[in-house]
Amino acid sequence: MLGPTRFVSLLLSGLSKQCLATATLDKATWTFEQLLFPELGDRPIKAITAPDLLGVLRKIESRGAIETAHRAKQRASQVFRYAIATGRATHDPVGDLRGALTPKDVEHRAAITEAKRVGELPRAIHGYVGQPSTHYALKLASYVFVRPGELRAAEWSEFDFERAEWRIPAERTKVGEAHVMPLAQQAVDILLVIQPLTGSGRFVFPSLRTVTRPISEGTVNAALRRLGFSKEGMTGHGFAPWRRRYSMSRGGTLI
Repeated sequence: MLGPTRFVSLLLSGLSKQCLATATLDKATWTFEQLLFPELGDRPIKAITAPDLLGVLRKIESRGAIETAHRAKQRASQVFRYAIATGRATHDPVGDLRGALTPKDVEHRAAITEAKRVGELPRAIHGYVGQPSTHYALKLASYVFVRPGELRAAEWSEFDFERAEWRIPAERTKVGEAHVMPLAQQAVDILLVIQPLTGSGRFVFPSLRTVTRPISEGTVNAALRRLGFSKEGMTGHGFAPWRRRYSMSRGGTLI
């Protein structure tokens, strides 16, 4: 027996087998319950066609929720892929909807990527005068490929200096999965310098106001403004594209 084949039953079965962060699970559940279940929940998975799914997604689009429509499409595809993997379906109709929805607006994060200017950022950070938490957060951002929120809320318990690894737990990542980040020696050195200053607390980069919270994104961006970079030129989200360009300019090495 293959078990239940309704869309809603397969969704619940699939979610139960995923190790998702609470926030990610809550968002996924809301998407299914509010957007997909009303019209698709009781349908046999094999009976749902691309036009059926497109009709549901177009209703979401009609409210101006373009991003939500794309997210709902991705969630629906997860159900179909699970159905295929467990022998309840043979086709994912989401693949037939390529180009059918209104394109999402692409947000370009401000970053210094011009070949002649990429060296300005490390020089400016080196000369930064301000709070140690902010200064070393800017320095570490130059060596690690993580999201700004993951960097700012870094906790000392997540670092293994013997292995030179940073283990970011699932609840702190966007995708809801734990991530192990190898650390360059320069990154380890930065952490060892700030450890005597903040190592007795939870956060590597605590807020100036209270050690029970990390520094904010606004703090990082304000520091970049103090260094002379406009909000159109560089933000905390711009370190990843900057690193890629800077590495290319130095033959694959960083700072």
